[in-house]
Amino acid sequence: MKTAITFFLCFASVVASAQGIVGQWKTIDDETGKPKSIVEIYKKGDAYFGKVVKLFREPNEDQDPICKECDDDRKNQEILGMEIIRDLVQDGKEFEDGTILDPAKGSVYDCKLWVDEKNPDKLNVRGYLYFIYRTQYWVRVK
Repeated sequence: MKTAITFFLCFASVVASAQGIVGQWKTIDDETGKPKSIVEIYKKGDAYFGKVVKLFREPNEDQDPICKECDDDRKNQEILGMEIIRDLVQDGKEFEDGTILDPAKGSVYDCKLWVDEKNPDKLNVRGYLYFIYRTQYWVRVK
């Protein structure tokens, strides 16, 4: 009986942490503090992906922008609906070894995500190139 309870608790904790990043997250511009988009993170197979499901655009901005600067399969594709996070794998409480695209620059960075331990509605999103990195904070959409 103790083995069954232990197994259940371990399984439940793995499922809970995996579900920690699954859902919709509001991206915040780290320069202006304004919301930029909503990204939906989902699991496909053994990996996690994220796509843009909503854009927050100023009236004077292009309301349906495309990724002109991208140089991979996303070149000249609409940003709305675009998969910007690819191939993250879970390693404990972190999700890593994937990539994230900055559609404004067309740049692809290595990526790591983790839910803030003190605030489960805050997602740390780190994009990095070698030893240089930048971390943004996204907010869970309820």
